[in-house]
Amino acid sequence: MNLTWLDSNSWLIEIGEQRILIDPWLIGDLTFNNLDWLFKGSRSQDRSIPDNINLILLSQGLEDHAHPSTLKQLNKNIPVVASPNAAKVVKQLGYQQIISLNHGETFTLNQQVEIKAFPGSPIGPTLLENGYLLKDLVNNSTLYYEPHGYHSPQLKEIAPIDVVITPIIDLSLPLLGPIIKGMNSALEVAKSVKPQFILPTAAGGDILFAGILVKFLQEKGTVAEFRTLLEKNHLTTQVIAPKPGEKVMV
Repeated sequence: MNLTWLDSNSWLIEIGEQRILIDPWLIGDLTFNNLDWLFKGSRSQDRSIPDNINLILLSQGLEDHAHPSTLKQLNKNIPVVASPNAAKVVKQLGYQQIISLNHGETFTLNQQVEIKAFPGSPIGPTLLENGYLLKDLVNNSTLYYEPHGYHSPQLKEIAPIDVVITPIIDLSLPLLGPIIKGMNSALEVAKSVKPQFILPTAAGGDILFAGILVKFLQEKGTVAEFRTLLEKNHLTTQVIAPKPGEKVMV
């Protein structure tokens, strides 16, 4: 597998000779409902759109996962596998091949990679978005992705998993509680599925954040602290923390 972190929740995954673009935010700023005063993420320059993409994989329908400005620039003929909520977004943008996966459903990409949807992050009181297990059907290697740290107990049934991409830094708001579950949640999934590698997502990178909401966000944890936590729990999982744009082979 080749894994390239493109910042925030965005990844290019090369598995089973397929190139899968996950939750891409590459072009323009990030806002929610165009409320710049509330929250805005920006870069000094846009990221290049990777070429030869076989599939776009969307875990959630919110803008930080189904980013409208980026999705408008991508080829609308690229197949999209998405949570039902994210599928609505790409349908409105004119994508031609949309596969909406409910929890427990699977899709096979070009007879090379199986993608299975698992219960992921709760968004509001009723909506539960997707995490995904990707499996190379040739060598049976596996990768699990969930960008907010909400891991289904069902994962134990398919352990071990080779690679896990998940947050290791907690992000919360006073009174509202966690937005992203990091260190403890990542530790529990490491105990549960015994991955060889964990790669952090969602935090860090080359992004500048502004807006009223940023002043109240509370961040906790570091990569170094998480490595120490793994050691204390006698886990051999390695943590790989790539820089944005850096390709990692596992």
